[in-house]
Amino acid sequence: MQQIDVKTGSREELVDITDKVQRIVAESGLEEGALLLFCAHTTAALTVNENADPSVMRDIVVNMATLVPHSGDYRHAEGNSDAHIKSSLFGPSLLLVVSRGQVVLGTWQGVYFCEFDGPRSRKVWVQLLPAA
Repeated sequence: MQQIDVKTGSREELVDITDKVQRIVAESGLEEGALLLFCAHTTAALTVNENADPSVMRDIVVNMATLVPHSGDYRHAEGNSDAHIKSSLFGPSLLLVVSRGQVVLGTWQGVYFCEFDGPRSRKVWVQLLPAA
């Protein structure tokens, strides 16, 4: 298993980790199979979305804050209940196909680390799964 280190600079942001993911696959020599990414943080998540226009990431962050505001009817004493809810909506893991030594993504897709309680230093665990 390998890891990707992610350092976030604000409370909420989506960080493009596509290049780091592709580099791990390329360096591994895996030609065919899958890649499992796992975020072991309860206030962060992973997603695949558009990476051609950075305003898409901004729109996601801004509108998630509208859907799940920072202040609300929360009982969790740490003051980050919204981050827990947002991370649950996105999810902690991704399973991606690897073919011809590359992660298979759509033309406009990228892999994103979703920070909802930063800034922090985070880790994403990476497990390569060779085809049988």
